[in-house]
Amino acid sequence: MTIEPDTADPDRDARFIRSVLAASEDCIKILDLTGALVFMSEGGQRVMEVDDFDRLRGCHWPDFWTGHGGVHATAAVAAAREGRSYRFQEMANTARGNPRHWDVQVTPIFGADGRPESILSVSRDVTALKESEERYKLLAAELHHRLKNMLALTQSVTAQTLRAGGEALAPYRARIDERLVALARAQDMLLSAASEAQLDALARSVLKPHDLETRIIVDGPPVRLRDRAATAMTLAIHELGSNAAKYGALTRAEGRVRLSWRCEDDVFHMEWRETGGPPVTPPTRRGFGSTLIERTLSGQLNGRAVVAFPPEGVVVSVEAPLDALLATE
Repeated sequence: MTIEPDTADPDRDARFIRSVLAASEDCIKILDLTGALVFMSEGGQRVMEVDDFDRLRGCHWPDFWTGHGGVHATAAVAAAREGRSYRFQEMANTARGNPRHWDVQVTPIFGADGRPESILSVSRDVTALKESEERYKLLAAELHHRLKNMLALTQSVTAQTLRAGGEALAPYRARIDERLVALARAQDMLLSAASEAQLDALARSVLKPHDLETRIIVDGPPVRLRDRAATAMTLAIHELGSNAAKYGALTRAEGRVRLSWRCEDDVFHMEWRETGGPPVTPPTRRGFGSTLIERTLSGQLNGRAVVAFPPEGVVVSVEAPLDALLATE
């Protein structure tokens, strides 16, 4: 909808603008180029708990902020003087001393000569949103703590069960311990990244013990994984790295691994390729590691994972729909 100015009744336009400013829940301010307050909307005075704007008129707006807020406010005024916009989120008290979180957008107002002649500052109270975020973080941290306790308990119970089976089960105990540690690492990354993880960071974290940077190349565009996909990737990449270090390319000094991925036509493609290791022969039976990799990636990503055994080195290819893999914006 386009609102045309009423040239026959300019007072009507002024009344309309005043009513819009009064109804807005944003604090709309006009500053001069030094950062002094010139105007504050009626709605802004309400959310800022200002009883008499005349007492604030001419005050230096950055002085209402403390700490990082003051630094941002000063930088915002400087940016506007140079013709640039600036946005930040910080805390500041209302006129009555009540703390609030504000999302602030500062924009230059240009004159007829194309140069900034004043500054528009729009502050939105996001206190409720910030409080919700803090509650979410507390709940996520509590859930993370309980998951790690469950993993530790699972590790203990599994170890006791396998010990009862004697030395024949000792190798399985070590592998299961490694997988549980990999799961715990995935949970740490998901918590620090708010239930999503960057594939590049996840892969590098998992592969760090295996001469990352010198013998392993990790290459691909930024991809944010949702939690389910991140867990599956962690287990699979851990399994691939462990197998390469024990049986594959990383058992030889000249051995190399390349983990790469790309996204095209709404499909995610990933490849793990080993070279320079001992000659590979296809196994006579499907091992637990290969089965875990294929089932984990295929099942959790709604895609297809294939483990191949050419003589020059193991190759694992993955294809999955992006919507099953990526974290939503």
